[in-house]
Amino acid sequence: MSTIQENTRPALTVLSDDEIAFRDAVAEFVAGEVAPRVQQMERDATLDPALIRAYFEMGLMGIQMPERHGGAGGTVMMVTLAVEEISKVDAAAAIMVDVQNTLVANPLIAAASEEQLARWIPRLCSNTIGAYALSEASSGSDAFALQTRAVKAEGGWTLTGRKLWITNGAEAGLFIIFATVDPSKGHKGITAFVVERSAKGFAVGKKEDKLGIRASSTTEVILESVFVPDSDVLGPVGQGYKFAIAALNEGRIGIGAQMVGIAQGALSAAVAYLKERQQFGKPLSEFQGIQFQVAQAATELEAARLMVYNAARLTDAGRDITQSAAMAKLLSSQVCERVTSLAIELFGGYGYTKDYPVEKYYRDAKIGTIYEGTSNMQLATIARSLFR
Repeated sequence: MSTIQENTRPALTVLSDDEIAFRDAVAEFVAGEVAPRVQQMERDATLDPALIRAYFEMGLMGIQMPERHGGAGGTVMMVTLAVEEISKVDAAAAIMVDVQNTLVANPLIAAASEEQLARWIPRLCSNTIGAYALSEASSGSDAFALQTRAVKAEGGWTLTGRKLWITNGAEAGLFIIFATVDPSKGHKGITAFVVERSAKGFAVGKKEDKLGIRASSTTEVILESVFVPDSDVLGPVGQGYKFAIAALNEGRIGIGAQMVGIAQGALSAAVAYLKERQQFGKPLSEFQGIQFQVAQAATELEAARLMVYNAARLTDAGRDITQSAAMAKLLSSQVCERVTSLAIELFGGYGYTKDYPVEKYYRDAKIGTIYEGTSNMQLATIARSLFR
């Protein structure tokens, strides 16, 4: 039987020359700029400002933003590759790039006018971090049970409320805020607004002290009668829920990329350790029981990776990704938990210490089953698509 050649595999699993070059460039960047900073950023629970500047200089903060406004004009697949590569070393460092290129970029590209794009995109590509503010104390899994109100005022709107769990909150200069203009209309009253950090009445509140992804900021956002001009309303009034859903669907691909990257980082570290660590006169990697565990983990990881890549390809093709993104996020987060747990066991007692990297991978993995929709919410989404 002849061996299947690489070029005979389905196109879905093959990267183009441009994608390979981009992925390799990101990997080189990660080795030089991210890896040396991981331990200090973990201790400080803060991203190094020098790394953030390097992200902008590398063009990683505007991967799929329009070229005419300073972006790279890239694809969701390229965002996926970048997030995966960074997450292999530090998921916390990857999240800023992920949110900027999915949750922030998606609604702007979908709903902003040309005039709005010309104002916001050049900043987001060169020096300004964005944040996506949907969640509240009473609206987590029930994402549209918003209490934040937008009241019409002369020339604009006045926003009042509190947002929780806002990624990039500590560093962001622009915030996409979702508020309801009429609670009686349910989700059809939700409207998206772009708010400057410098706006009067706007404040960033408590920064969460988290189990994992510690260098990525997660904060409260407080709005006390914040005036937003009509020119900063994103899309039609009452249509914000559409942009929120689309952004979350694409964001789940980014989470999948994070999980695949974390799992790959942990598995690679474990394989390297197993080749070196000797017991009973030979490397641990020569024991068949261990080989089989690693082989099973690698197989599950590859399945998760392909689901994430598939969802990214479908997005770039303009297809409905509601089901595929939910499946990719669900499976990748589950696989990541299993692989990182196994990595600690393969390291033995060393794996439980901070002297080795796998305990951090393990802690970073847990968030994958929670944010941007819990595993149960992904199952509910998948079930609806199957039984509709």
